[in-house]
Amino acid sequence: MHRNVRLGRLGWVRPARVVSDDERGLLVWIARGTPVVNEVSADGRGMRSMPFAEYVTLGAPTLRHGTWNGPGVLKLHRPGDPAHSVWWFRDDTGRFTGWYVNLERPAVRWSDEGGAAGVDVTDEDLDVQVAPDRTWNWKDEEEFLERLAIPEHYWVRDEAAVRAEGERVIKEIEAGAFPFDGTWTDFRPPAEWDIPGLVPGWDRRPLQ
Repeated sequence: MHRNVRLGRLGWVRPARVVSDDERGLLVWIARGTPVVNEVSADGRGMRSMPFAEYVTLGAPTLRHGTWNGPGVLKLHRPGDPAHSVWWFRDDTGRFTGWYVNLERPAVRWSDEGGAAGVDVTDEDLDVQVAPDRTWNWKDEEEFLERLAIPEHYWVRDEAAVRAEGERVIKEIEAGAFPFDGTWTDFRPPAEWDIPGLVPGWDRRPLQ
């Protein structure tokens, strides 16, 4: 269960299949059609569908079940607990369209006796979008600044640290270092893989 945690509550949950878990990190695949859960406001709207200042006034959020409707995506949590993950995006034909550096708190792994296991992160909103030729740009900077202006409701405490992590990874991008060296850009999930679903324990208390 790949989960985003905000202020001790679940922001989203995405069941994922483990592709590999080795010295390069934990690599997971989220397939199109995967059942997911997302936090929504009391009136049923998602956080990104309105100004953050409005979202925090609408009462206690709830969780809504849905489906991952975009193309499948690979996500890598690298060893050493860095404050980011790297995603591989592709189009509807499976063609690689670029990397995405999701700046976030270091991942926390968990498992239950009942068999559920997962990774909890706290998405820190600012991201780095990377084209196949490794040209890059900051993404969601306006959203990041908007939320920083309401610190009593925001989970990011250190703007400078988030930016510094992005700048550190940008040096790797520009150098074409792993994982921005072409590794896994041609990944195709085996045809026999089914779509994983939510399992008992998916909503366990977050560790972040």
